[in-house]
Amino acid sequence: MRIIIAGAGPAGLSLAASLAGRGLSITIVDPQPLRALEEPACDGREIALTHRSVRILRDLGAWDALSAEAAPLREARVLNGRSPFALTFAPRKRIEELLGWLVPNHAIRRALFRAAFARGDIELIGGTGVASIDVEERGVRVGLDNGSDLQAELLVAADSRMSGTRAKLGIGADIHPLGRAMLVCRMEHEADHGRVATEWFDHRQTLALLPLNGGVSSAVITLPTHEAETLAALPEGMFNREMTRRFAARLGAMRLTGTRHLYPLTVTWSHRFVAARAALIGDAAVGMHPVTAHGFNLGLLGQHVLAGQIVRAKEAGADIGGDAPLRRYELRHRLASRPIYDATNALVRLYTSEGAAAWMARHATLRLGHRLPFARRAVGAMLAQR
Repeated sequence: MRIIIAGAGPAGLSLAASLAGRGLSITIVDPQPLRALEEPACDGREIALTHRSVRILRDLGAWDALSAEAAPLREARVLNGRSPFALTFAPRKRIEELLGWLVPNHAIRRALFRAAFARGDIELIGGTGVASIDVEERGVRVGLDNGSDLQAELLVAADSRMSGTRAKLGIGADIHPLGRAMLVCRMEHEADHGRVATEWFDHRQTLALLPLNGGVSSAVITLPTHEAETLAALPEGMFNREMTRRFAARLGAMRLTGTRHLYPLTVTWSHRFVAARAALIGDAAVGMHPVTAHGFNLGLLGQHVLAGQIVRAKEAGADIGGDAPLRRYELRHRLASRPIYDATNALVRLYTSEGAAAWMARHATLRLGHRLPFARRAVGAMLAQR
């Protein structure tokens, strides 16, 4: 039984690792060259991992390679403009427990690559992508850009929120370019971050400081695209002063310690997560706004659910690419994803609107959060995903 995975990102690699050693033939196809997949370049992004995601990564054999780089996250705070009220989310149990961990995205990709290819039943074809898909009665034929053909019982699309594989499968998606871009970089600062992540919704900008190891934070600033491009292009000295000003010197003077990375923001929702002999995972299924930091965690959960359905079908002697296991995966992953997707988009609309009514609604939400500690604890548990 063969499975073809289109995309060697975290979702595709984690699915391959989840299925390794199960008596399946697994082929991963990715347009990037093999060297870039094996040793991914730093892309500036820090991933907030929940407790559930860490358990999955540990089961896949990837966590030990990440634990030294992981930065513990004690709590998270949400601010609204110059309001003195902050909504704080922390673990529900003992104070020494953590909300999660922050880990560089490229380090996760590298660890998953090594975990997946520590087994001998996974093949990687780099430097080529999916050119055509033909669904047959008992399988699927995939034509590659390099002219070769592959046949399998199941095709899995894990090739980004603008997935070309999804389009070739005839699956539509709601695609919403936001006209904004996210600038990310590492900054040193004078004050101690206390292992607290801060999300700050300010006039025409959204700011975040994600605490890393040492006196360093990942600074994330979301602006209209042209403003983000202008900020990213500033000479380093001017950039340091401007970032310190924008963050209101909350952690003192800030100094750039690495490279700057700019990402246009687009959110996506696929109309279906499965098709005949095919499934979507990761961003190919749901492309989340980064504000709640759940995109990676949802992708990791989705592959975990799909892998479980594939393994159960194989053990029962059923068709791993049949309708039954794929529909069960789709139902479970849609139920897990839709509430978080809708809530995140509603939060973004509320906290990025510049109108007076929206500002008052945000202020009222923060004040209400102070009066409802049980609600804060519930949200903290959702963020931690124990």
